[in-house]
Amino acid sequence: MLTLFHHPICPQSRFVRLVLEEYGSPPRLVEERVWERREEFLVLNPAGTTPVLVEEGGPPVPGAAIIGEYIDETRGESFAPARLLPQDVSSRVEVRRLMSWFNDKFFAEVSGALVTERVYKRYMPAGNGGGSPDTETLRAAKSNIRYHLAYIGWLVRTRDWLAGDSLTYADLTAAAHLSAVDYLGDVPWHEDETAKNWYARIKSRPSFRTLLNETLRGLPPAASYADLDF
Repeated sequence: MLTLFHHPICPQSRFVRLVLEEYGSPPRLVEERVWERREEFLVLNPAGTTPVLVEEGGPPVPGAAIIGEYIDETRGESFAPARLLPQDVSSRVEVRRLMSWFNDKFFAEVSGALVTERVYKRYMPAGNGGGSPDTETLRAAKSNIRYHLAYIGWLVRTRDWLAGDSLTYADLTAAAHLSAVDYLGDVPWHEDETAKNWYARIKSRPSFRTLLNETLRGLPPAASYADLDF
């Protein structure tokens, strides 16, 4: 039994969910509001961040990158040649590089800022940083996303998928972060048709259905969020 402590709009949590869906192992979901600093959750992950994966009989596995490695080590080999973290060393380096690009750089410059300002702060007490979104942060994030989309478009124009000839963790990481931003309606898809077509391919996969069918309480998704022909 797999249990994932997550938040529905957390981009890194969405990556883990997509990977497990691709591998046919959807987890039991436990929504975690990290700003509440629950003692039971901090025991699982002292950093107090989502996602955290718990498999019966094993230790808690914190963080998207570590969870990705854990899933590959415990399940990846049985899915060859459709393994999401390739066997080849050079290919694994490229997949990990792009995972870091989106989980670290894109999160810091775009998805983390937008999710925090437009979603988390709606539910956080004022004493914990809640309140109205910071307009300068939003403006910067919406500007930054443009060059990330251009980079995705360039990658896909030179390869079939972001990291090479097949779907990998790199694609699912990027798609997870973009899906969170797309929920809010903040992805300027008109700026790069190649990036848009790549996302449409992933968005149409069965692993994406659960995410597309979910809505946040009091905050409905953008009109085109679940539209496969956006």
